[in-house]
Amino acid sequence: MIELLTTAEMTEADRLTIAGGVAGFALMETAGQAVADRVTSRHPTGTCVAVVAGPGNNGGDGFVAARLLAKRGYRVRLLLAGDRERLKGDAALAAQRWTGPCVAATPAALMPAEIVVDALFGAGLDRPVEGVARAMIEAMNTAPCVLAVDLPSGINGTTGAVMGVAVKAAETVTFFRRKIGHALLPGRLHCGTIRVADIGIPADVLEKIKPRCWLNGLELWAKSFPVPRTDGHKYGRGHAVVVSGGLSSTGAARLAARGALRAGAGLVTIASPRDALLVNAEANLAVMVRPVEGADGLKEFLSDRRRNAVVLGPGGGVGGEMRQLVLAALAGERAVVLDADALTSFADEPQTLFAAVTGRARPTVLTPHEGEFVRLFKEINEESRSKLERARRAAKASGAIVLLKGPDTVVVAPDGRAAIANNAPPWLATAGSGDVLAGLAAGCLAQGMPGFEAAAAAVWLHGEAGAEAGPGLIAEDLPDVMPKVYRRLFGQLSRAG
Repeated sequence: MIELLTTAEMTEADRLTIAGGVAGFALMETAGQAVADRVTSRHPTGTCVAVVAGPGNNGGDGFVAARLLAKRGYRVRLLLAGDRERLKGDAALAAQRWTGPCVAATPAALMPAEIVVDALFGAGLDRPVEGVARAMIEAMNTAPCVLAVDLPSGINGTTGAVMGVAVKAAETVTFFRRKIGHALLPGRLHCGTIRVADIGIPADVLEKIKPRCWLNGLELWAKSFPVPRTDGHKYGRGHAVVVSGGLSSTGAARLAARGALRAGAGLVTIASPRDALLVNAEANLAVMVRPVEGADGLKEFLSDRRRNAVVLGPGGGVGGEMRQLVLAALAGERAVVLDADALTSFADEPQTLFAAVTGRARPTVLTPHEGEFVRLFKEINEESRSKLERARRAAKASGAIVLLKGPDTVVVAPDGRAAIANNAPPWLATAGSGDVLAGLAAGCLAQGMPGFEAAAAAVWLHGEAGAEAGPGLIAEDLPDVMPKVYRRLFGQLSRAG
């Protein structure tokens, strides 16, 4: 699994390593060497390199990289943002070993340079960038190529936020593990290609710092992913139900139903009001359609325990009727996915929803986009909080797995486990795409996957399907490309297993 660390967790990893007998300066030397090696791999000897060093350990990494690059025949200028005499600890020692010129960091001193090494701040920045530092970041963004040390300066390592202004790097060299700021937007957009360097921090420190956030990938949920068996049967792969809206809004439910079927559910049924029954029936082949009217009808329909996952919300309408349908679904022992209108219907009484979710034996997954999240979690949606922190607070408050959609979709369990996606292509932002995602989640749940893993797997599958369909996709394309996605996935699972 690919762990994502907060700034505090990375600091603790450094501390534990040093306490275990590894000198802090040895870590800095190795980090600086990793940066120098990347410059060497990209640019020939003799290239003009400007290293912009800050006053902390990130600057120390820059001093080491500058020294090594100069030894390798590069023309290096070191620009220091701060007073050299005020450097402390390992950074001061790295500065002492640099024998070349050290000039004050100014935009005018930066050019000409064919590559700039950004060693100004790194992941520890937690305040807005101002003054000389801001001017240097703006100047670095005019350079032909920038390689960032640890994280592009101006990005908060824990939230991914731009602290006023931030470097746009072509490449970022980080150490030990990626940081959350590498995965969340807008930080991810500033990093370019991300390289993780081993600088001597032992992997077993992870057992002590216990990170709770990962990059979403098959390593995270592969052990619980349902691979069809030769002796399997459709009735052993679950039965997902999608609740349809009225006659004029059946398309969303049909997309969700196809998503659930393509995700591997053995059977999928659309629970349809009678006025939409004919449309739903004519538009589906492998998906079954049954007449179900109102909350009482849904409760009776779901009394069959073989119907073990249900999706409500896509095209379902907003209001009291939807609230009653949701409460009827939550009252039983089946996995529930709530999307779109099912979430907005509780905007004025979220505690009613949370009370119905709390303590359920089977998973509940909420799949809001940002607008739906704001409506349902008004008190949590504070602009100063990161997407990850908002989703964590929402999962804890609601008792549900929260799947907060976007180009950096975050999946969070009530116990704080989190996954951040990085495989969603931009053309997934199209009408109906989220309905397919809700169906994929239900299909994974119907096959018995745990809630957090099912939601994370659905998000990953959704992103892979978007990439497979390519530019110009419409939501209907996503279920149709799933066989290709599964073919690759099962191949990877087979090789890993």
